[in-house]
Amino acid sequence: MKIFRVVFILLFACRLASAQTNPAPLDVNGLLNAAQNWAQENLDDDVLRALQDVDRAKVGDFLKQYQNYLQGDYVLDLAQLNTAATAVLPLLEAHEETQPYAAWLRSRLDYFDIAGQFTALAPPRTNAVPPPNPTFKQEQEIWVKKVAPQPWPKNAAELVPKLKPIFLEERVPAELVWLAEVESGFDAHAESPVGALGMFQLMPATAKEFGLSLWPFDERKQLEPSARAAAKLLRKLHAQFGDWRLAVAAYNCGEGRVGKALTRYDTKSYARIATHLPAETQMYVPKVEATILAREGIQMEKMKSPAL
Repeated sequence: MKIFRVVFILLFACRLASAQTNPAPLDVNGLLNAAQNWAQENLDDDVLRALQDVDRAKVGDFLKQYQNYLQGDYVLDLAQLNTAATAVLPLLEAHEETQPYAAWLRSRLDYFDIAGQFTALAPPRTNAVPPPNPTFKQEQEIWVKKVAPQPWPKNAAELVPKLKPIFLEERVPAELVWLAEVESGFDAHAESPVGALGMFQLMPATAKEFGLSLWPFDERKQLEPSARAAAKLLRKLHAQFGDWRLAVAAYNCGEGRVGKALTRYDTKSYARIATHLPAETQMYVPKVEATILAREGIQMEKMKSPAL
């Protein structure tokens, strides 16, 4: 995973900046130059030659827009990422070492497309006030239309029958294995800029919490350990929130963020807090719902946990 590691160090810097209350503007050129210096000192000649193929301007532009996306909870802003993300994807796909990051990005391209559709439908700004976020119901409707005609991802037909028994053993609805389509397109090698890995995009700390080993072989890439950890996390979140939508939301943005929103708005309903969650989460939950409906023909609220 050496090639392009420098680029994703920058994406990690974006993540850190977005977590600050008043983040400083991102100096993309400075970070790119620092990353290049790091590469010259730490990477071999073959890696450096591959790095030279990267279009620095396109990557820099993507990083600027990606930072803005990470900082906000405004779904319509995601539409601005569509062109940049589409341009960056071939750069990631061009080298074997960066294809895990391409798998991560590819699974999220439709977020930007859907945001563009909402932008086209939104009323014009009045007095510099932007249109509100789409409601959860609006998100549900558009995601059902988006996902329904899509074919199963590669390897899904082989992997789903293996994943479902694991979820059932962990007393989690078998239909939730389709999180793997939303997270990674069922690609066990998919890797995010901040270190989430595998079909179920588990962070290192989460993996360790549920007993996975990260060294010498990272079990997040292995079917049975990663699926079992994901199922255990979902069961834990459902026990905490008592609702599968809230559990799925917490799987994406963290239980703390969901818990604070529920407290702030004095509710137990995902729909009530949906528009106040991170933009990605606002897209993620209805996409998971639409995927389960398309693949299994069942609505999320009708899923039942297996008996003890």
